[in-house]
Amino acid sequence: MRRSAYIVLVTLGAVLATGLVGCAADKPKPTELETLKPQIAGRQVWSARVDSVQFPLAVAVRDGAFVVAGGDGTVLAVEAQSGRELWRGQVGAKVAAGVGSDGRYAAVVTTDNELVVLDKGVKLWSSRLASRTSTAPFVAGERVFVVGVDRVVHAFDALDGRRLWTFQRPGEALTLAQPGVLSSYKNTLVVGIAAVMLGLDPTTGSVRWEVAVTSPRGTNEVERLNDLVGPLLRVGDTLCARAFQTAVGCVALTGGGSAAERATVRWSRNAGGQQAVGGDADFVYGADATDRVSAWRAGGGELAWTQERLLYRGLSAPLSAGKTVMFGDFEGQVHFLSRTDGTTQLRLPTDGSPVAAQPVLSGTTVLVVTRNGGLFAFRPE
Repeated sequence: MRRSAYIVLVTLGAVLATGLVGCAADKPKPTELETLKPQIAGRQVWSARVDSVQFPLAVAVRDGAFVVAGGDGTVLAVEAQSGRELWRGQVGAKVAAGVGSDGRYAAVVTTDNELVVLDKGVKLWSSRLASRTSTAPFVAGERVFVVGVDRVVHAFDALDGRRLWTFQRPGEALTLAQPGVLSSYKNTLVVGIAAVMLGLDPTTGSVRWEVAVTSPRGTNEVERLNDLVGPLLRVGDTLCARAFQTAVGCVALTGGGSAAERATVRWSRNAGGQQAVGGDADFVYGADATDRVSAWRAGGGELAWTQERLLYRGLSAPLSAGKTVMFGDFEGQVHFLSRTDGTTQLRLPTDGSPVAAQPVLSGTTVLVVTRNGGLFAFRPE
């Protein structure tokens, strides 16, 4: 298993972080990159920099802007089209997880377990959390939502930091200290608790629906670890996610107008892997623990294609855009694959350090962030 994946054991109020480690000497050698003749055009259009990103980063995309956090506590908003800095703020501590934003408010969690909220770069308030957090906060409807590694969900008023409600679902003590599912569907908050996807009322924290993407397997707690890994993929009324090392699945939401009343598993397929999935209306994409890339048909989960030309290259979660699906790797290379058959169409470099987060898209601009804090904007053509 990759060294970036961790588990957390919660006992008697203490949190013990334990790495899922293996023998480094047994780690297979990354596949050498093939000589490539580009099949599509694409270029870097701008770059910027923040402090190194040694934490679980989610890049927020709102109103034509990217909102990014650096490890030193810097939070930065840049215009997607031009790279022009819109605002910059400082939370005053190192960042442990982030960033969530609705375009105005931006939220991160620090290594001191402080939730910090900024208003266009100006520090607004902070609140102490009871546990570590690996999932970026979610900001919507003038509320800030946080889920800790203790599986407790909190809702705060974005304006003044008042705690509005707390939700806790009993579960096994062993949890994954890796970005989880915290998103929305219409006016419902969507949260991953273990392998269960829940829809919560964002005003009260009450459960509207819940569905298990997969079932626990194995003979001990480590083998049964199957937390949903974020970010969540939403395509129309379908929500898709990876369950850590066990499955990839999609949930169909129906009824309720502005809030779904029912959630059912559309499909679930056994699939190892630790990174989130990406996709579109036709396919769901992901890489397994060996970095074998697979595409499943979005409608029924049938395997459409696989490719093994990027094995052991430490692939990021993918982004599907246009006719390509994009992965970053441990050398900062960005691979543009054909979404229909997985052939490599284009490869673009960054700064040589690993890609730190799932690439994101605003308009025609793709943003890739590296561990060294490089922000690289590409425009495939």
